[in-house]
Amino acid sequence: MMLCDFHIHSTYSDGKLSVPQLIDLYGQRGFGAIAITDHLCEENSLLGTAAHWLGRTLTQHTFPEYLQTIHREAARAWKQYKMVVLPGYELTKNSVFNQRSAHILSLGVEKFISADFDIYTLLGKIRENQGLSIAAHPVSTGDFEPQTYFLWSQRHDLAKHFDAWEVASGSVLFDAVLTSGLPMIANSDLHHPRQISSWKTLLGCAPTRDAIFKAIRAQDLEFTYYNDPFAAGVPVLEKMPLMPTGSY
Repeated sequence: MMLCDFHIHSTYSDGKLSVPQLIDLYGQRGFGAIAITDHLCEENSLLGTAAHWLGRTLTQHTFPEYLQTIHREAARAWKQYKMVVLPGYELTKNSVFNQRSAHILSLGVEKFISADFDIYTLLGKIRENQGLSIAAHPVSTGDFEPQTYFLWSQRHDLAKHFDAWEVASGSVLFDAVLTSGLPMIANSDLHHPRQISSWKTLLGCAPTRDAIFKAIRAQDLEFTYYNDPFAAGVPVLEKMPLMPTGSY
């Protein structure tokens, strides 16, 4: 089974590690597949404008370099660790009101999509580009932080447009999603190395983009809690054994 994490942030938005550092963080720990998903924020909103001003989002200017970096590091990841690295980004609609905020993971799409489009248009564009869409942390994350409730409030209308909904973000398993009957996936939403300790997805498919997408859509997967007490410190120099501590 491949240990997977498809929600990871780098220094291209608000993460603490560069893409090469992330490749080594996960590769040295025996992961089979990951996705780099930096924030791609709206431009026509107050918080989106702030994110652009602070340099905490992808832009049309930085997007080509972002993709080039991921492709280069994906080749290294496969050669060095036999780990699949998928390009992606997190379409980010932030509001001062939790009920209006929504984050959508777009995996495998290599075209810049403006986050200023409405939700249905964004999901349509992901599908048009043969990408996989994930509703990111749609319910309370359990942390004292801004929440993103819009997608969950509209889940009955949006269900057929999403490929999966995050059932966990970090160490919190979302009971509402777990019992919803919706297709699910577990990710870390990693910004800092210590956050690698989290719920993860296990896949038994071939290590290819198409096989991974097919397995997620078919819900041929399992969830496990992965704990690594050493990740926040000095990175290891050799490949570590997997340390899952519980499954679902």
